[in-house]
Amino acid sequence: MEGLFALGSNGSGQLGIGHQEDVSVPKQVEFAGDVPQDPIVTIAAGGNHTIIVTELGKAFWAGDPSTGACGIVGNAKDTKASRFQELILSTSENLGPVAHVACTWDSSVIVLKDSSNKATQVYVCGVPDVGASSISSGSVLHPALFEDFPPSGTEIYSLAAGFRHIVAVLDNGDIYGWGNGRKGQLGELGNKADSKGVVYHPHKLNDIPFKAAKAVCCQYTTCLISEPGDGRILILGVDKWGLKSAAPVEIPDWSMISASWGGIYILQRNGTMIAWGRDDHGQLPPPGLPKLDRIAAGSEHILAVTEDGDVLSWGWGEHGNCGPQTEKFGDVKGRWNVLASLKHLPEGSQITAIGAGCATSWINITTDGIFL
Repeated sequence: MEGLFALGSNGSGQLGIGHQEDVSVPKQVEFAGDVPQDPIVTIAAGGNHTIIVTELGKAFWAGDPSTGACGIVGNAKDTKASRFQELILSTSENLGPVAHVACTWDSSVIVLKDSSNKATQVYVCGVPDVGASSISSGSVLHPALFEDFPPSGTEIYSLAAGFRHIVAVLDNGDIYGWGNGRKGQLGELGNKADSKGVVYHPHKLNDIPFKAAKAVCCQYTTCLISEPGDGRILILGVDKWGLKSAAPVEIPDWSMISASWGGIYILQRNGTMIAWGRDDHGQLPPPGLPKLDRIAAGSEHILAVTEDGDVLSWGWGEHGNCGPQTEKFGDVKGRWNVLASLKHLPEGSQITAIGAGCATSWINITTDGIFL
C-alpha cells in the first residue's frame, strides 16, 4: 500500500480516483498518463479542483477545470477529470519547476522557479477576482503571468490562499496580497481596490510590526506569524469566531501553522497544538490528542499525523473526508478518527505528506523509497 490516497467530496472528480462519487475510506489516486516517480510533496485543493506537486516540481490536476483554475485544458467547459493530468501553463515555452501552489475556491496561483532557480514566476489561473484574469481563446483558458511581481531581487518564500484571496511571503519578509480584501484580510487597501474590495495586482501589506515567516488564510481572515523563537502573531480581517480577539500575542516555539475557513491551528515543537476559532462541528482539537508531528487544515476539518504514525481526522466530515464514522451532520466532534496507521502498513512504510481541502483529505504513503 503505497502512493497518494484520497477521501471525501468528489462530485467533480477532484479526488482523482477514477470516478465522481464521494468516498469515506482512502482510495489510491490514478493518473491519466505516466505516474510520477518522485514523491508528492504538496497538495492544494480548491472548491472542485486539486493540484498536486512532486519533489522535482511537476504539477498535476484533477476535478473541474471550467473556471480556468487547472491551467490550459482543451474543452475545459465540458471536461471534468477524474484522474490526475499534467498541469500545462504554456504551450509555447518550456517553464521551470513548480515551487509553490495555492488554490482559492475557483482559481489557482502557481509559482515557478526561473533560470536562476528562484521562485519568481507567478501565474494566476482562473477567475479574475484573484488577480490578472485568464485570457479566453476559443475553448482554451490561458493562465496569466504577473510581469512585475515579485519585486526585483526577491522571490516567493511561501504562498497561502483563502476563499478568494491570496497572500505571498517574500524571502525578505515582506507580505503581498491580492484578491478579495473587502473584509480587511489584505490590510488597508486605500485606492488599490475596486468598489467591491477586489485587488487585481499584488499590493504590499504595510505596518506589519515584525518580519513575517509564514501566512495562512481563513475564509475572510489572514494570520501572519514571525520566525520560531519570536512567534509574534498578527490577524487581519474580521473577528468572526474570535479569530482576532482569541488569538495569542505570540507562540515562540511553533513549528507548523495551518488554517481552516474558520480556525487557526499552530503545532508547537513539543507536539501539542494551540487552536482557536469556529467549533460548531468539532473543528477545534479534541481532548486527549497524542503528540503530533504534522497538521493540515481543510475547509472545516483537520488532519494530523501523530509521532507514532497514525493519521487522525476530526471536524466536519459529511462527505466522508473524516472517515466513515461520524455523528449527526457528519461531525467528528470531541474525538478523532484514524484514517491510516503505520501499524497496519508494511515494514518500511512512511507517511510523507498529508493534505486537507474543501471536504477532501489526502495521505501520501511510501514504502522502502518507492513512490507511486
